[in-house]
Amino acid sequence: MVRLLGRSDARPARRPRGPRVRRTPESALGGRSLAAQVFVLQVVIVLLLVVAAVVALLLQVRHDTTQEARNRSVAVAQTFANSPGIVEALNAPDPTAVLQPKAEAAREASDMDFLVVMNTEGIRYTHPKPDRIGKKFVGNIQPALDGGIVVEEVNGTIGRLVQAVVPVKTADGTVVGLVSSGITTAHVGGNADRQLPLVLGSAAVALALATASTALVSRRLLRQTHGLGPREMTRMYEHHDAVLHSVREGVIIVGGEGDLLLANDEAQRLLDLPPDAERRQVLDLGLDRDTAELLASGRMVTDEVHLVGERLLAINQRPTDLAGGPAGSVATLRDSTELRALSGRAEATRERLDMLYAAGVGIGTSLDVTRTAEELTELAVPRFADFASVDLFDAVLQGEEPGARGTLRRTAVSAIRKGAPLYAVGERIRFVDSAPQAHSLGEARAVLEARLAEAPGWRAQDFERTEQVVEFGIHSLITVPVRAGSLILGVVSFWRSERPDPFDPDEVVLAEELVARAAISIDNARRFTREHGMAVTLQRSLLPRTLPEQNALDIAYRYLPAQAGVGGDWFDVLPLSGARVALVVGDVVGHGLHAAATMGRLRTAVHNFSALDLAPEELLGLLDELVARIDQDETDDDTDAAVSGATCLYAIYDPVSRRCTIARAGHPPPALVHPDGRVEYLEVPAGLPLGLGGLPFETVELELAEGSSLVLYTDGLVEDRERDIDTGLELLRTALERSSAGPPEGTCQAVLDALLPPRPNDDIALIVARTRALGADRVAEWDVPVDPAAVGEVRAAVVRQLARWDLEDLSFTTELILSELVTNAIRYGSAPVRVRLLRDRTLICEVADSSSTSPHLRYAAMTDEGGRGLFLVSQLTDRWGTRYTAKGKVIWAEQPLP
Repeated sequence: MVRLLGRSDARPARRPRGPRVRRTPESALGGRSLAAQVFVLQVVIVLLLVVAAVVALLLQVRHDTTQEARNRSVAVAQTFANSPGIVEALNAPDPTAVLQPKAEAAREASDMDFLVVMNTEGIRYTHPKPDRIGKKFVGNIQPALDGGIVVEEVNGTIGRLVQAVVPVKTADGTVVGLVSSGITTAHVGGNADRQLPLVLGSAAVALALATASTALVSRRLLRQTHGLGPREMTRMYEHHDAVLHSVREGVIIVGGEGDLLLANDEAQRLLDLPPDAERRQVLDLGLDRDTAELLASGRMVTDEVHLVGERLLAINQRPTDLAGGPAGSVATLRDSTELRALSGRAEATRERLDMLYAAGVGIGTSLDVTRTAEELTELAVPRFADFASVDLFDAVLQGEEPGARGTLRRTAVSAIRKGAPLYAVGERIRFVDSAPQAHSLGEARAVLEARLAEAPGWRAQDFERTEQVVEFGIHSLITVPVRAGSLILGVVSFWRSERPDPFDPDEVVLAEELVARAAISIDNARRFTREHGMAVTLQRSLLPRTLPEQNALDIAYRYLPAQAGVGGDWFDVLPLSGARVALVVGDVVGHGLHAAATMGRLRTAVHNFSALDLAPEELLGLLDELVARIDQDETDDDTDAAVSGATCLYAIYDPVSRRCTIARAGHPPPALVHPDGRVEYLEVPAGLPLGLGGLPFETVELELAEGSSLVLYTDGLVEDRERDIDTGLELLRTALERSSAGPPEGTCQAVLDALLPPRPNDDIALIVARTRALGADRVAEWDVPVDPAAVGEVRAAVVRQLARWDLEDLSFTTELILSELVTNAIRYGSAPVRVRLLRDRTLICEVADSSSTSPHLRYAAMTDEGGRGLFLVSQLTDRWGTRYTAKGKVIWAEQPLP
């Protein structure tokens, strides 16, 4: 209590200044200070304890000495009486001559004062002093003659001693003699006497330490009591108690177990405590839960306001054990009821500022119009309103600018409880002219309908629905237009039902602030939606809408644009000559319209280059030069829109040989799913991304078993912000293994289910191509000698082959085509010359030779003897062309099957 009222806050070493306390004459002890009295009493108590300990030690030593003498005497006497030859010695003619040496040796060995052997009449046969031999033993021997043991204390000739007499028995139990041994108590107690000075010294040291510790405690007590005596301290505490119960602040002291130790009069009044409150648990005093839990917890608080009854109390609480005091806490209570109204307004202001801050942070986290509207309603309910709805024009949801008037759509709704008869999300709404929402849209200002039951303009919207709204308990409304510059995007409605007070003008201002902050985010999301839609439209227009028809591969694909921004991923399936098919997948670095446009340029270039039947490494080399030129042009234009590289993978599959040639430029490696379900990533040299230049690209050629699946993909499938590429590749391997037995469509879906993130931040392109083989029964080949006469033989062989394929209708045109192509190869090419006929979706004629000279189509003059053969070939076929190989060239032509 001294600490509570501030007296102990002074420095301990100095006595607080003030009027001297008048001392009255008292006894010698009573006139001393409390510290001195405590010191004297403690010294006396310690001294008495030391004296008692010494006396107890002496008594214990005496008792232990006597007990040890009795034990030793009995043990030595029994040992000697039972020793071998003692009975024979007693029956000998001269027992003394036999027993005296043995008795003395045993006495000296056992450190006894005497060891005497006697007959049954008590006549000594042995004694330490020879002159005592033959004399009668002094002591009681009758119990020993009866077979017992006698132990007694006597005053012998050598002093106070303890002696024991035991019988010497024969084998049949007959007592034939007696043995007595004894030792003086002084002899046994010598060790204890030697320890007594040590004990007394220890007692003296203990007394000194106890006195010193008592002096230290008394000195500290002297500082704490400032040298006051008991009566002075009693008077001081009486004064302090009077002050404690007279102050205008409530004071409560709570113990460590949560029991109330003290409550002054003001605390009793403020908390309306019962008369027997002290020593009871705080939680059992009938206080409100928050206040009771605070006082019982003992946690440190400063000016924490609690509503107790009709009073608003500011509570300050501190634990009492911070400086080593007892466990518990002390709390002061101050009545601040008159500040209640002011505090309420301050709290409302703080809440509004906090809500506006939360709006700035929590609204507009995504560039999605619907999600932004939902964030606004979720923030407003229940902190500001009980129900909130956002209605936007359809054009806004599509990313367009809204017109002057139009239909709105309920975009978001949040409610404190379910079942409200408000328009549902997704419902189209057209407000009547008298509705508050219509006024907000038309006049671009907030409208307050404090009492909906008395608002005929609002009820005219839908009499049945509005009646249900009122019956549901919704009684007040604020409507605010969603305005972004000069555009009105929609309207927000805030509804109140749980709180009885209607909205007021101050809350209208807060509603306008909330909507104004959300309107910026909604407009940004609208603009992004428009740009994203344009980019997606451009991107989809540049990607293949359907796959070309071909028989080499069974293909399934997926393409998913990024949610945050359109990227530059693309893929293609390109039929080539000779029933071959090219697969290409690529990725332009970056996002947006520029990446999509660049992707379209690269895709067009791949189409053009593939028409030349180039090898994969040559095609990638040309693309590398193209991207470098695009980057250079963009940099020269100072548009800061350089491609900064692109990746690409190009593969050609030949169903006749089942061989696949692959090259890649910085792209992830393809996966190969074997027919048995085993998955491996093909080791294709990575190469540099397109546009960096400087190094040639390398290819890998491998033979694929029929039914194998070649999987091409972009990095958006296997790499994400929360997943590195190694983890993605392992997930892809697992998904392919599990779906290997199904069709390519099922494999595509299984891969996306396993790897697709919730909101992809990059485009995803995926191709699953299962290989087929063109059987030997659909392929015919002939070696042609370099002799014009061999042309006829080839034509005849081809006609026979067409007959076997039931294609006799094509015999005539095929003979003409082969005649021209073989004649050109013999005339202008070089050996070896080879003819191959393929029956696929078309009839393909191929003539190969080792020359790299390519024929060209031209118009022959009237006087020219030649030059009309290729023109004839072009007229009879759907397509024809030349492709170069490592050993020469191949001229091919395709005819449609009937």
